[in-house]
Parts: sequence; structure tokens; C-alpha cells
Amino acid sequence: MAQRTVGRRTGQGFGRVLVTVYGILAFAALGRSSYELVVKFTEAPVAYTLSTLAAVVYVVATFALAIGSPTWRLVAWITVGIEAVGVVTVGALSLADAQAFGESTVWSGFGQGYGYVPLVLPFVGLWWLWRTSRSTPEERTA
Repeated sequence: MAQRTVGRRTGQGFGRVLVTVYGILAFAALGRSSYELVVKFTEAPVAYTLSTLAAVVYVVATFALAIGSPTWRLVAWITVGIEAVGVVTVGALSLADAQAFGESTVWSGFGQGYGYVPLVLPFVGLWWLWRTSRSTPEERTA
């Protein structure tokens, strides 16, 4: 039989836990950034824009991982990749210069304010996307 790659669904099994954690972080980041944009934006526009970007990334990644179709899987790769680059870049810059952004963001200090979940989560997400993109022996013979 010809081999075909039938990736497993990203929102099943361990993916449900991952989607739940993403959803909680999306909810927290969206709440934080909404408040900051409405009430405090002029105090630190760069920091609050970054927090909003993080919130949008978490929301889109949550849906992309939950749906897991080929198109949404690509969206998940992109958003989780942006998240990984963002948290490492903002984390490093915020440690190099504590006042680089004026105020802390979701990704400042590598997500210290969120228990470092923003630092660990994208790498778990990328691992999960890679793992579920591989077919199992049963899928290859189907």
C-alpha cells in the first residue's frame, strides 16, 4: 500500500489539555490587554500593544489547535511560532532593560507574571503540532 500522512487531530488526547491551557491564558491575556487598552494605553503604548498582540495570538492559537484541520494546523504553526519568538524576544529585552517597554507585558521576564507558562507553552505547542503531524503505523496501512 502507498504511504500517506494522516496527521492526528491536535485537539484530541493531550491536545485537549493543551487547548484548555491556551484558552485560560487567552482569557487572562485578553482581559488584561482590554483593560490596559481602555484605561492605561497612553502610559505605555508599546507594552500594552504587545499584551494585546499576545492575547490575539493566544485566542487564535486556541481555536487553531482545537479545530486541527489542515488549514487550522497551519494557522497553529504560525501563531505558536510567533508566540515562541515573541516571548523569547520580549523576555530577553525586558531582562536586559527593565524599562524597555515602560510597563510589563504578558511576555515580560519570559512570562514571569504568569508563572512562566508563556515561555513553556509555545514549545509544548510546537512539539504537539510536530508529534500529531506524523502518521502512526496503523494510519500508514489504512
